[in-house]
Amino acid sequence: MLFDLATGQPVQMVGGYDEFSDRSSADYWGGTSLQRWHRGLLRDVMEAEGFDVYEFEWWHFDYRDWSEYPIANLTFQQIKNGLARDADNREPCGLESGHEDSTHIAAKASWPARDMRQIDVRRAAERITPLARQTPVVPAPILSTLLGGISVWLKLENLQVTGSFKVRGAANKIASLDKEDRERGIVTCSSGNHGRAVAYVAEALAIPVTVCVPEWVDPVKLEAIRQHGAEVVLHGTTYDEAEAHSFEIQQERGLVYVHPFDDPLVIAGQGTIGLELVEQIPSLSTVVVPLSGGGLIAGIASAVKEWDSDCQVIGVSAQNASVMHESLRAGAPRAVPEKETIASALAGGIGLDNRYSFDLVRELVDQHVLVSEEEIREAMRFAAAEHNVVVEGGGAVAIAAVLSKKLVDLSGDVALVVSGGNVDLSLLAEVLTGAGAR
Repeated sequence: MLFDLATGQPVQMVGGYDEFSDRSSADYWGGTSLQRWHRGLLRDVMEAEGFDVYEFEWWHFDYRDWSEYPIANLTFQQIKNGLARDADNREPCGLESGHEDSTHIAAKASWPARDMRQIDVRRAAERITPLARQTPVVPAPILSTLLGGISVWLKLENLQVTGSFKVRGAANKIASLDKEDRERGIVTCSSGNHGRAVAYVAEALAIPVTVCVPEWVDPVKLEAIRQHGAEVVLHGTTYDEAEAHSFEIQQERGLVYVHPFDDPLVIAGQGTIGLELVEQIPSLSTVVVPLSGGGLIAGIASAVKEWDSDCQVIGVSAQNASVMHESLRAGAPRAVPEKETIASALAGGIGLDNRYSFDLVRELVDQHVLVSEEEIREAMRFAAAEHNVVVEGGGAVAIAAVLSKKLVDLSGDVALVVSGGNVDLSLLAEVLTGAGAR
């Protein structure tokens, strides 16, 4: 059933429509506020349940009529708040320019309602079963005390087959490739964990793989990537430089790109953690997740909020790797200078052309927290001393948020995602002895 954006009433479409194409033969939709489309029609439309809007491109609408309808008002407010951008000069236009009549507005956003349809977490769980394992949850009594006695659990993705959650998304993406794409080979960029996961899956499926990494990559992760038979290309002093080079390799060799986070299949693979959590902790009320490019938290949020829309999802970023945090504050993806961080797995940008993860994080994540370098180090020490587990810096940020008392007013059962444990032993020894292990 298709619905008019203005009235919320069912409408008949004139002409054919293919939801996977950018253009349709239909020229008109019912209602007065939404009229002739230019440069393609709605990619998807409001659905019967929730009237969610998916993706806009170009349209005419009457400002006065549009704003009167409560169903469309959320979208109107989002456009008014800056999602509308002029396609030529990238400046806010239309509403923010004071126009009050029928106005030509440009807005292009990957709307979560559309993206969540593409993020098939249950299918991903079936696909990755031969390549990834279900990880345990363990109680964290000291952290429970710090949070006022509520139940706190650690989801130990550091015990995953490649030492981090990344294998889930890599497995779902790569296992979905057809024979022709597998024969072409794949390429990716990584700060370490994603590259290791991609190399592992590619080796298991006999697919040639190239992994670009920045020059500062953790030596433990670098060696693991090579052990799985990948061609490793060290390039650039920043993650963004390495990523740019990986795109060049993709174009030169005609390879399939496996994105670390901005891909629906990768996001769905990471979301299988959410499926496991709701089974392992039936009274789950909050999930605290490391945040970098957003693929992990977007997938988990998609899964747990489908199970319970009131389940709270909190993202934790390292202060020295807070590109997503800064982008959310700015209202659009931003480039932020890279800083050295012990949470190297969280380093790197989110892409100025981000298509999926940014919008999903903006819509589905309820709260954001930043933690310092020393707070991360303390969390690594805590995990080793109190739980006898090795956790890398990026995997420890959720624990750090609790230890630094930056999470308040929580109730019910809380899960902290420990996303990885791939850390150089010399660095770990430095962390454990630097301030003394508990």
